[in-house]
Amino acid sequence: MATIESIQKAYIDFVLTEGAQPKSVYIFAKKNKMTEEEFYRFFSSFDAIEQHLWTGFAEKTIAEIKAQEVWVQYNAREKGLSFFYGFFELLKSSRSFVVYSVKKQPKTFSTPQIFTGLKDVFEAFCNELIEEGIETNEFSDRKHFTKRYKDALWVQLVFVLNFWINDNSAGFEKTDEAIEKGINVTFDLFQRSPIDNLFEYGKFLAKNGGIKESMGFGHN
Repeated sequence: MATIESIQKAYIDFVLTEGAQPKSVYIFAKKNKMTEEEFYRFFSSFDAIEQHLWTGFAEKTIAEIKAQEVWVQYNAREKGLSFFYGFFELLKSSRSFVVYSVKKQPKTFSTPQIFTGLKDVFEAFCNELIEEGIETNEFSDRKHFTKRYKDALWVQLVFVLNFWINDNSAGFEKTDEAIEKGINVTFDLFQRSPIDNLFEYGKFLAKNGGIKESMGFGHN
C-alpha cells in the first residue's frame, strides 16, 4: 500500500536514475506497483512531491534545533545561525536530489512553486526570531523596514543554497564560512546603530520643544 514516504522515496529514486520526472503519473504508478488513485490520494503532481520534500526539510530542521537543550539560551542571532547550519547539515543526506531539484528550476526572480512551502515555514520561523530580537532590543524596530527583515534572510537562504550546490571544498567548509559571514552581516543590519540613535534623538527633540529651542535658538 502506497504511503507519502514510499511515494517520495520512489520519486527520488526515479529522478536520480533517469535525470528527469516520469512522463506521466500512470507510468510512475505502474512502475511502483500502485494505482493512479493511490498516488493522487497523497499528491496532485510530481512538483507537489518536491514541494512537500522541501517543506519537510525546513520543518525537520526547526524541530531538531528547538529540541536542543541550549536553544532557550540562544539569542535571536544564534537561533538564526542554528537554523542555517542545521538546514544544510540535513541537506547533506539528500544532496543528489537537492542538486537535481534546484538546477532544474527556471532562473527567475519569483519563487518557484516547489519552494513556496519552504518559504512559508522559513519566514514564519524568521518572524519569531525578529519579534524576539525586537523585544530584547537585540534588533532595531524600524518603521517600514522591520517587515523586510525576513526577506533579507530568505535572500540569504537562497544564496547559501546555490553556493552549497557549487561548493567543492572538503566537508563543505566554504559553505559554513559563507553562512557565518553572510548571516552575521545580515543580523548586523538588524541591530541598533548610531543612525537609529540619531533618529530617536531627533524624534525626542521634535516632541519636546523642537530642535531650535533645545539648541538655544528662537528665544527673545
